[in-house]
Amino acid sequence: MTGVALVVGAGDATGGAIARRFAREGLTAVVVRRTAAALEPLVARIAADGGRAVAMATDARDEDAMIALVDRIEAEVGPIAVAVFNVGANVPSPILAETARKYRKIWELAALGGFLTGREAARVMVPRGAGTILFTGATASLRGGAGFAAFAGAKHALRALAQSMARELGPKGIHVAHVVVDGAIDTAFIRDNFPDRYAARSHAGILDPDHIADAYWFLHTQPRDAWTHELDLRPWAETF
Repeated sequence: MTGVALVVGAGDATGGAIARRFAREGLTAVVVRRTAAALEPLVARIAADGGRAVAMATDARDEDAMIALVDRIEAEVGPIAVAVFNVGANVPSPILAETARKYRKIWELAALGGFLTGREAARVMVPRGAGTILFTGATASLRGGAGFAAFAGAKHALRALAQSMARELGPKGIHVAHVVVDGAIDTAFIRDNFPDRYAARSHAGILDPDHIADAYWFLHTQPRDAWTHELDLRPWAETF
């Protein structure tokens, strides 16, 4: 399969696994974070596995930067076949300690950044009548929790955006899907902060980023007569 897989928020776990998964299938992974240096290990790993990756530093909250990013990819790398918005912004805080500045920043990262990514991807996909736009959600996409008012508000907004875009763009050939990742993911944060749970991860139900990435590939390859809009992924041990 040819084309570009744009991954905004290509971190060390889920975003990186998604980029590697699409690169293994022959797409060029354009991986995006705010700093290019943080992407060097991921680009090197994809190359070592025989894939192709291009790192680009962009702030997903900056409208002009996102417009320029998509224009550059289309001109220099290739047509965007799939765009993945995977920015996290999971920063807990008690409501009385929350500040307007931090609340706004979390919303900008998780909601505004998703809107700009989705809109710019749609701008180049709609004329072609094909493409996939995938948004990474969380438990907070479905329900608010104590200490997570800002994050839940932003993730609720992202989910609403995905629903609206799916209804508008589906008839135009664009598959828009929202993935609810409900549970702890195998990351450095989990390893460092929950060592006991991590040591027993085969029994504790920690999500494997590679398995999450498989689900994103599945969504991208679905036939148009059987598209999934929302997919929830959780370990067997997670309550819901």
